[in-house]
Amino acid sequence: QVQLVESGGGLAQAGASLRLSCGASGRTFSMYVMAWFRQAPGKEREFVAGISGSGGTTKYADSVKGRFTISRDTAKKTVYLQMNSLKPEDTAVYYCAAVRSVQMITTTRGYEYWGQGTQVTVTS
Repeated sequence: QVQLVESGGGLAQAGASLRLSCGASGRTFSMYVMAWFRQAPGKEREFVAGISGSGGTTKYADSVKGRFTISRDTAKKTVYLQMNSLKPEDTAVYYCAAVRSVQMITTTRGYEYWGQGTQVTVTS
């Protein structure tokens, strides 16, 4: 069983930066692919970024490529999402997700564990 707790959301102006954190429980953190998803009002939850268990492979949605960076700290059992050059369209609830896998997964159904979500609001 893995429990995920997100933090770091909030209100930001367009062009600003925020960093989200996701702390995980469990003893085999390095065996889990970790990802960030987001869900805006009235829209489906969508993949934002993912990182392999080793941290050696990352994947990003086209909409955030070049602006967001996902990373992980195995010792702290934490995954981060550094969000730069924020846009109003980045406004959403951001969710951390985990699955024990050797392959990168970008679909919601592929993830077994989810955090409670953290709100990010970007104003113009």
